[in-house]
Amino acid sequence: MHRIHRRALLTAPALLAATGARAQGFPQRPVRIISPFTPGGGTDTTARVLAPGMGEFLGQPVIVENRPGAAASLGAAAVAESPADGHTLLIDSLNHVVNPHLLRGLRFDYATAFTPISVLTILPQLLVVPTSLPVTTVAEFVAWARARPGRLAFGSSGNASGSHLVSTVFLQETGLDLQHVPYRGGSAVLPDLIAGTVVFAFATVNSVTGLVQEGRLRALAIASAQRVPALPAVPTMAEAGYPKVALDEWNGLYAPAGTPPAVLARIHAAVRHAMAQQMVRDRFAGIGAILVGSPPEEAARYVAGLREAMGRLVRAANITVE
Repeated sequence: MHRIHRRALLTAPALLAATGARAQGFPQRPVRIISPFTPGGGTDTTARVLAPGMGEFLGQPVIVENRPGAAASLGAAAVAESPADGHTLLIDSLNHVVNPHLLRGLRFDYATAFTPISVLTILPQLLVVPTSLPVTTVAEFVAWARARPGRLAFGSSGNASGSHLVSTVFLQETGLDLQHVPYRGGSAVLPDLIAGTVVFAFATVNSVTGLVQEGRLRALAIASAQRVPALPAVPTMAEAGYPKVALDEWNGLYAPAGTPPAVLARIHAAVRHAMAQQMVRDRFAGIGAILVGSPPEEAARYVAGLREAMGRLVRAANITVE
C-alpha cells in the first residue's frame, strides 16, 4: 500500500491536467457518495473530509448520504443498482472484500458490480477499552478478561467488518471468551464502549483518536505494522506480544460497473485535488489516517488481490456471520 501511495502522488499532476476539461459533460448535477455505515465512523469521516474539495474541483456539490445496514451491503446495493454515469458513488471499507466470502443471497456481485476509482486511505485499527477498566496494557486486559469467562462482551462496527475480523483473531490468539455485539457502523459502538457496556473494540484511528486524546477511551495497542504519529505512545499489537493480530482498515471509492473511463478519471482527479489541500492533509494526519489516492487501475488490482487474501483469512479463522 505504501508503494501505491508514492506512485499516486507522482501521477497526480498529469492526471489532473488530462481531466481539466469536463469528461462527457460530467457532472451535470450533484454527486452522491453513499456511505454504508452510520455517521461519524471512520468511513463516513473520510468521505466528509474529502467531499468539499471534490465538489470544488467538479463544480457541483458532493453530498455524503448514509445508508447503513446488513454488514454495509445495503448501501453497496443502492450504488450497484444506480446508473453508471458517475453521479452515484460508493465509499466502502474492508467489508467490500470480505462480504463476498461471508454473505449469502446478495442481489449483486461485489466483484463485477463496481469499478474501483481509488484507494483513499489506510486506517490502522486501535484496541480501545473504557477508561473505567483497571487495565493499561494488553497483558493486563487479557488477564482481567480471562478471570471473567462468558461474562463480557465486545463490540464491532458490524458483522464481517474489519473490527470484527481482527477481534476474532485477537480472541483466538488470547483464548478469551467474550460475546460479540455487532453494531451498524464504527460510531455506533462508541457510546456503549465509553459506558462500559462492551469492554473492548477495535476501531479505526480516525474515529477514536480524538476520544483517546480527550481521555474518554483508553488505547491499549494498534493492530498495524507501525505506531501512528497521532498516538506515538500506543504500542503495536506485535510489541504487546500478539504479532498475528494485525489488520488495517482502508477506504475505497467505487462507481457502478460500466462507468466511462473518462468519468472515472475525472472523479479520481477530484479526489487528488481534495487530498492536495493542506487542511485536508493536516486533518488526516491529526487522526492517524494515511492518504493514498491511487488511480483506478491500481485500485482495481489492489481490491482484487485483497479480496483473495481476505477469503483465505476468513477460512483460516473459521469466521462466520451470526
